[in-house]
This record gives sequence, C-alpha cells and structure tokens, in this order.
Amino acid sequence: MYQMLKSFYDKHKNFSCRTLSEYYISPGIKCKFDLLKEIVYSRKYFLCGIDLGSSGNSILFFLDNIKQKSFFDIASFPLRQYINDTSWHPLCGDLIRLPYRNESFDFVSALDVLEHIKNDDLAISEISRILKKNGIAVITVPHKMKYYSNQDRIIGHFRRYEIDQIISHFKKFDLRKLLTFGVYGRLMIIADIQSRNPKKIEANLIKLRNKYESNGIFQKVWKIIVKFLSKLMKIDAKYCSKNRIRNIGLIFMKK
Repeated sequence: MYQMLKSFYDKHKNFSCRTLSEYYISPGIKCKFDLLKEIVYSRKYFLCGIDLGSSGNSILFFLDNIKQKSFFDIASFPLRQYINDTSWHPLCGDLIRLPYRNESFDFVSALDVLEHIKNDDLAISEISRILKKNGIAVITVPHKMKYYSNQDRIIGHFRRYEIDQIISHFKKFDLRKLLTFGVYGRLMIIADIQSRNPKKIEANLIKLRNKYESNGIFQKVWKIIVKFLSKLMKIDAKYCSKNRIRNIGLIFMKK
C-alpha cells in the first residue's frame, strides 16, 4: 500500500512539482500560509518543528520562530527543496509509521494531509506520539463531505471532515483543541471547475511555475495579482458561514 501511494504522489505533478515559490504563485497557498503565520507567531518560539506531508512548499520555510526544521513527505522528489541547509532535515516515509522518537517536536504541522490517509486515526496517534507535552499541532483539512467532488477523488482524498468529527479524533489521543478557523470559503468552488479537465490544469500550472521562476517582469506582475486574490480569499473565509467553509484549520495542544 505504501509503495502504491508513494508512486501516486511522486507522479502527481500537482504535488511533486511544487517549489518554495508556490507561496508567491498560488493565491490559495498564500492565503493559507498567511493565516497560519499570524496564528503561529502569536504563540511562542519553537525549538523543533516538523511539517508532515510538506511537499515542496512547506509552511516551515516561512516561519522564523522555529530553530530546527524537519520536512517529511511520502514523495521523495519534492524534498529536494530542503537539502541545502544544515538546520533543515528532510526525510521520505509513511506518516502512519513515523521514524522519530516519542516527544521529539514541540511544533507539528499537517496541512491538507489527513484526508489523503486511509487510516487517519493511526496518523493522528503518530502526531500525538512525536509531539511534546504542551506542544502545538497545526492542522488543515477539507470541510464537509457534502462538498466531496471529482476534484477530491483526483487528488487522492479519502474524505472531507466535519468539525466535530476531527476534534473528536484528536481528543482520543490527548490533543486538546485551542482554535478553529476557516481557511477557504466559497471561492474554492474553482477547484471543482478545474477538475473537469485536470490534465490541462496540471500542464498550465507547470507552465505558470516555469514562467514565474524565469521571467522577472512576469514575476512582479503576478505577485500583485496573487496578493490581491489571496486577500479576497481571506475575507471570503472570514465572513463565510460555517456551512459553506470549504477548508478548515485547527490548532491543538498536547495534554
């Protein structure tokens, strides 16, 4: 099963081709990371942090209040982003069998990851195991099964979550909810539209990344567009009713 999943994500260009510049390319990534940065910076300084399912554009890269940063992903190709810094520790593996000692980290993030794992209880138990007492876990997941669509299936989602459901899952493993917030609102309906022609969308995303990273003028213009759209998405998520939120974020503390 692990090899099948690894192959899926290694070959899925939407995951494997992401780079650290994704924050500046994607309004959705910028919106999500900006929300999380505000929340994480309001907490404290962390000694050891890990991003589970980091892909090639980890939130840890954009946080300077974490001293040692570990990056963990089932796909090996995206981890190439993190090999050039002595304080960065990339590792490829399976989230339900984490190769870390108990209570190794005081900060753990798993952003849009749990929905990709068939046995999410095993994954949550591993998050709890490696997290220190009073450590913080930052989680984002897609919200409400009524919104489960072809797009979810294409990118390997087993499920979407109800808020009470995921809080209950974490509570079983001594993780207490501190905060719940909306990440994406109604504007994320665009993902359902994109799912009608996934190969074309994937090819266009790769072209966009290449153009952004090679064309300085385009880069400046695109940053302005992304900044505007990400602010619009933040406003949408903030004022969207709970029933229409498409993606939720949660902060947990280890008891």
